[in-house]
Amino acid sequence: MFRNNMLCSKVHLQDYFCILIALGLAVLNVWLILRPINHLNFNVTDASLTQFNLTDTDVLHYNLAVDLTLRNPNNNIGAHYYQIEARAFYDGRRFASVTLTPFYQGHKNTTILRPVFKGQKLLPSMGRQFSVQGEYNEDKADGKINIEVKIYLTMRFKAGAVTTFKVKPRVKCEFEVPLAGSSPANGFTPEKCKFGY
Repeated sequence: MFRNNMLCSKVHLQDYFCILIALGLAVLNVWLILRPINHLNFNVTDASLTQFNLTDTDVLHYNLAVDLTLRNPNNNIGAHYYQIEARAFYDGRRFASVTLTPFYQGHKNTTILRPVFKGQKLLPSMGRQFSVQGEYNEDKADGKINIEVKIYLTMRFKAGAVTTFKVKPRVKCEFEVPLAGSSPANGFTPEKCKFGY
């Protein structure tokens, strides 16, 4: 009987050992598929302002077009973008928001997003020290407007048959846009955006 218990214990140990090896191989396979996960690259490659006027009553009339290049540098990982919202800010105040079309981006792929912000918005001043009119007058004198665009994403990564849970990263892009009619020396300079969770 003691011999049977020893035999049973050896069989159970072998089963556990086989299960551990199988789990280890599965983890190794997933790691090999997903490694290395490189961050997505967002860049503002072009932007134009055909209208950007601030009235004495702090109403901003704007027409801003942005070319945003999105690069997926990963070898085996694609990305499903379920929600894409772009928000435009001037002097820390949001003046516009647009929703872009969802899409799938394959591995080693570059996609260009082209949000257009057009309309008018009241940008109330926050006292004399934080006057939007003062910032606007300085930017107008420089011939360039300082703009910030934030991208809010809901997405999943995909590698083969494996799909991750939804994540909500944010992208922050800060850039200067030449005013319409500025000299050619004041052309647009592409800027890299910050990507984070």
